[in-house]
Amino acid sequence: METAIDVVSCTRDIHDTRKRVRFRVGEDSPPTKGACVTVDIRASERTPSTEPASSPGWPLRDGHANWRRSYARRLLISDLLVVVWVVYGTQILWFGLEPAEVAGLGELSYWIFSAVVVVGWMLALALHDTRNYRVIGIGNTEYVRVTDASLRLFGLIAIVAFLLRVDVARGFLLISLPLGIATLILERWLWRQWLAAKRSVGEYSARVLLVGSEESVGQIAHELRRSPAAGYQVVGACVPTGRIAGFIPDTDIPIMGNVNAVERAIAATKADTVAVTSTDDLPPSKVKQISWSLEAGRQHLVLAPSIVDIAGPRIHTRPVAGLPLIHVETPRFSAGQRFAKRAFDIFSSTVLIILLLPVLLVVAIAVMASSPGPLLFSQERIGLKGRPFRMHKFRSMRVGADAELAALLEEQGTSTQPLFKVQNDPRITPIGRFIRKYSLDELPQLFDVLTGSMSLVGPRPQVAAEVELYSDAARRRLLARPGITGLWQVSGRSALDWDQTVRLDLYYVENWSLVGDIAILAKTVRAVLAPGTTAH
Repeated sequence: METAIDVVSCTRDIHDTRKRVRFRVGEDSPPTKGACVTVDIRASERTPSTEPASSPGWPLRDGHANWRRSYARRLLISDLLVVVWVVYGTQILWFGLEPAEVAGLGELSYWIFSAVVVVGWMLALALHDTRNYRVIGIGNTEYVRVTDASLRLFGLIAIVAFLLRVDVARGFLLISLPLGIATLILERWLWRQWLAAKRSVGEYSARVLLVGSEESVGQIAHELRRSPAAGYQVVGACVPTGRIAGFIPDTDIPIMGNVNAVERAIAATKADTVAVTSTDDLPPSKVKQISWSLEAGRQHLVLAPSIVDIAGPRIHTRPVAGLPLIHVETPRFSAGQRFAKRAFDIFSSTVLIILLLPVLLVVAIAVMASSPGPLLFSQERIGLKGRPFRMHKFRSMRVGADAELAALLEEQGTSTQPLFKVQNDPRITPIGRFIRKYSLDELPQLFDVLTGSMSLVGPRPQVAAEVELYSDAARRRLLARPGITGLWQVSGRSALDWDQTVRLDLYYVENWSLVGDIAILAKTVRAVLAPGTTAH
């Protein structure tokens, strides 16, 4: 039936409050005054929304509805500018402004050859899907594709030049390739910062309708909201109970009906992505039915299994007998990986010791002059596979500080947590406070890395008393060599609690890669130079 009711206050999918609007109501029961109901608003009677796009359930503002196409267009234009600047800039640097002939191609000028390189480079970036919305904004896939497309292009140029006996200036290629890759990645990184800022206020994001059990919907929603830069904004949910005017527990996500109301929920929330979080309560054909109801190219279906903290390289999808099987590789270090990590540690720590030798000397003098006591603080920590080792730091506390720790932890009520951090620690010396803030006290650990007891990147080593408090999950931190820096140090430092610290360390242990180590070291440099309020 159809009825008219006065809406005073309702869930966010109602576009205008205190207006008399017409709803198509289900057959179960008529609506009561002031009640929120699952509705299908007739298009002819909808009123324009003035609510910000960041609010769940409201339609996107004009111009943001096709954000994927808009962002890809921005990348296309900036990619073209970068490639033209690099190719022609390299040509002018190498040959000057005078026309230069490509040996073996007669009168063909390098100006024409450079134009062919520009067109080929742009075509390579397009064929490798470097501007696809699935890879932009987060993760390393975008950068890997840009690099791969560039390398393949220049490899093809080299092969064609060899087969046709064309003598292309090697300096021209050797400069333009690495310069182009570096500049393209920098340009993409800058766009990513802009995109992250937009996504932090709800723009340029996929509007996601979650479908599944309340528990799975709540878990996936929590994970997506922890990382707004990923670009998934949850605007509603369809759950088996379909409680009218309800919300997912502990969230502000409105329940838009049961799992059979997906099509109406998409229309009401303006969602462009449906994420199925569990299939236990869905009929076998329901997921396929949902996919058929979506508009090709504008609406998307995502299957979101409740598997968290798994890096992309460990996940492989394989269709078997019509089933999309997801293979999750068990975490393991091959002999080659262990060798690469150790070689990287030896080379990098040696270089850093040489470069930072003046800083080491200045800090050493400052520590010795500021307070009585030894220069270095040495303490037994638990390392790889639970083996103890001696870790070294510049002394940042007064002599005898270890004996005061238990009383301070007891006083602040954290003596039972395996992360012995004292807030506003009175034991720290004035110079110690400075060197701890900028992590200068950790520099002697470069020698521990060189000797093999530590790594540049890994879980921070803890004392035996803390390790005794580990859960079974936390003990997996000991599967990797402890590091000077790690994932949790560049993700919040002292602002993180123990559970968050363990989670980040386990993610690192189970998803290690050399590229990941380099990324963490780069973030560490930024965290050291601009420590903020989380460094103590």
